[in-house]
Amino acid sequence: MKMKTQLTTDDRNLFALVNKALLSNPFLEKRFELLTKILSRYSKNKKSLGFKLPEIAPILNERLDQLEQKGLKRYQEFINEEDRIIVRNAYLLQIYLRSIDMLNELIKKQLSLGKTLVDVPFADEVIAQLKSRGFSEKDSLHYFALFFQLRRAFYFIDHALMGDCPSMKKLRLALWNNIFTFDVNIYDQHLWNKMEDFSTIFEGETGTGKGSAAAAIGKCGFIPFDRKKRQFTHNFNETFMTINLSQFPESLIESELFGHRKGAFTGAVGHHKGVFERCRAYQSLFLDEIGDITIPVQTKLLQVIQDRIFTPVGSHRQKRFEGRVIAATNRSITELRKQGHFRSDFYYRLCSDVITVPTLRQRIKESPSELEQMVNLLVTRTTGQENQGLANMILDTLSKSLPPDYHWPGNVRELEQAVRRILLTHKYDGDPLVCESNFEDDLIQKIQSGTLETKEFYKQYCILLYQRFGTYQEVARRTGLDRRTVKKYLMNSIDVE
Repeated sequence: MKMKTQLTTDDRNLFALVNKALLSNPFLEKRFELLTKILSRYSKNKKSLGFKLPEIAPILNERLDQLEQKGLKRYQEFINEEDRIIVRNAYLLQIYLRSIDMLNELIKKQLSLGKTLVDVPFADEVIAQLKSRGFSEKDSLHYFALFFQLRRAFYFIDHALMGDCPSMKKLRLALWNNIFTFDVNIYDQHLWNKMEDFSTIFEGETGTGKGSAAAAIGKCGFIPFDRKKRQFTHNFNETFMTINLSQFPESLIESELFGHRKGAFTGAVGHHKGVFERCRAYQSLFLDEIGDITIPVQTKLLQVIQDRIFTPVGSHRQKRFEGRVIAATNRSITELRKQGHFRSDFYYRLCSDVITVPTLRQRIKESPSELEQMVNLLVTRTTGQENQGLANMILDTLSKSLPPDYHWPGNVRELEQAVRRILLTHKYDGDPLVCESNFEDDLIQKIQSGTLETKEFYKQYCILLYQRFGTYQEVARRTGLDRRTVKKYLMNSIDVE
């Protein structure tokens, strides 16, 4: 009997690898290495290996079926604690993999229906599978909700953020860790219902996509499942609330944040709920442009985040904030702190995690194919379908209209509008103010140090003039070069003879 309730060495090795793969970040190279090891060692179909998590399902099913044939159907039946843990997680992964397609469809349906909360017809089936493997009713409901959270996180991190360059891979890795921590087991055992205590700051230039990255966190928090209603208790379309702090004058910002009572000030003709009151449990509040608020407002926000208590303007009644705070700024908080414009204690309350969203120029520098990939995705989003012909036309127009090292000061937001403008007018000349001062300083420094060759000077000077005046004709007039030579310098970086 004792031998019957123990894993074989081979089973133990397989389930240990599966356990590590289950708990690792899906955007981490380690996950790929683990799947490679599992599939290369245990898969019978070597030709179709893509090294993705669902591909280990046949291997997992076969081994678990073999255990079931021995009368082992529940994880509690294994006498060794380590065996129980890895078999338990193997059962979880098996049921999760069986549910992926249904969960994906649920996400798409909820997205299409907006605020209408959808029913989950397959919930009873999944919960029954969990209970058959030894999980209690409470644990089965918990893990069903966790399955849904895992799929949402992967969907929004993998699909909603464009680009596959190293810095974007790093961003996806950081977003997953922000939701589940670096170890899903730690999250599952200790933190799944305490993530409101973890605030996050996104840093990055205007237009890099900080809002999209923050939404990937805000829409992917844990949401309990109500079995009686056969629905999740919250609609993930409504779990991410946002407010742009830079658009409100100081006299109104406290009212927008904390709300006010009727008569609290001139014009307060009724009660008003601020965003902190509207943001409930299992929701996230995105404070955009956090670097623009004044010290007095920072002080009050610090108290809310620290004590989770706030008071509406004109009221003495304290209210409790139950959500999670995510903040973003396009300014350097380090510089703001040095200048005394950003309280250090406020920063320390916000910085459970600090995530930098890369600039478009950095992404293109890392991987030149990034621009092509992004244009393809933007065309698909704009037209509703893939169209390689339109994408090629836009890329060709950009290559003919912009210098090769164009700075993209507006980042992804600028590229989105460039695509639209080209679709309308068949041209895009870029932003004439693109990082002019930085470029000038670099050029002057090279001249002063004597490290700039004559032909390279012509090229850099043409780029500088183009950034300032925006046309080949004006650059040609000011340099005394003909238009074709100017275009060669700007478009192909070819030295004149």
